[in-house]
Amino acid sequence: MNPTRSKAAFAIAWLLFWSLMVLVAVEDYRRDGGSAWWQPVLWETSSALVCTALLLLQRRFSARFDHLITAPWRWFALQASMLPLYWVAFIPLAFGIRHGVYALLGASYDHEPWGEVFVYEAMKLTVFVGLFTVIGFGLLSYRELLGARLREERAGALLREAQLQSLSRQMQPHFLFNALNTISSLMHTDVARADATLVQLADLLRAALALGERAQATLEEELRLARAYAGVMEQRFDGRATVDWRIEDGVQAALLPAMSVQPLLENVFKHTVERQRAPVRITVSTAREGMELVLRVDDDSGTLTKQSDGAGPGLGLANLRARLGALYGERASLTLSQLAPGGVRTELRLPCAS
Repeated sequence: MNPTRSKAAFAIAWLLFWSLMVLVAVEDYRRDGGSAWWQPVLWETSSALVCTALLLLQRRFSARFDHLITAPWRWFALQASMLPLYWVAFIPLAFGIRHGVYALLGASYDHEPWGEVFVYEAMKLTVFVGLFTVIGFGLLSYRELLGARLREERAGALLREAQLQSLSRQMQPHFLFNALNTISSLMHTDVARADATLVQLADLLRAALALGERAQATLEEELRLARAYAGVMEQRFDGRATVDWRIEDGVQAALLPAMSVQPLLENVFKHTVERQRAPVRITVSTAREGMELVLRVDDDSGTLTKQSDGAGPGLGLANLRARLGALYGERASLTLSQLAPGGVRTELRLPCAS
């Protein structure tokens, strides 16, 4: 609850309390046979005006000590120290208003002796101030609780953002190293292909730099990067790998962790294509299932191992799992499964708002 809402809630409670006091006073006066209904209205409204002024004065003095709300006894002791102000100031002010109004109307205001009035009003004010002090304590405590929760959420968000930035910076040099290593391999076998691959690498780096330091990217941006990466790798493994893209319409704007599709392809090239001479067919597909975006990378001849599942020393999938956890918690998943008769499916599931 923000300060404005706290003040509004307290003001409403205050008005309702005094409205009830006026109605009760009028009803008691009427039951006792009185006919001048303005008199009980004057008594209660004068009390309300003076108490409002004193309460605002108390609040202005004690507001600087709101931090003591975490130490209730100290906070209540501070509020109790204001009680003598009510005892001393209330009777001269409230009864002065009443005597003044009565005099203007040509009447006299009769009441008990001043000693009895002081004792009675002091007791009533003590109960009255105690009631609204407890209400104020409840509102301030609730506001402090929400404030602490908000600060905790902000701190958690900043921590997650810092983790994501660290993971993204970790991915970029790792990704660039693998791409340059591919070109270095080609330079020893086919200079023309190495030159063509350099052009593709330029497109690849352009797509990677476009993501900058962002934690998330659209599927369209991710696929642009993944296609450029696949082109570089197809040049390296000339004829040994082909990539088929099956992208469902209407999901290109969905958000994913930045650089999340490329590591899935890299995992296939590293653990399947590099380790066998037979051609490997890779299929990248997307689908929307309920409120989830599902992205799959299938190959037709891989074998699931501890290393290919990202549980080994490899960086790509472990990094991606960490970023998924930071962004979505348990709402996202990355799983690898063995296909029959051969091949491995990598499946990425994450929330899709639209």
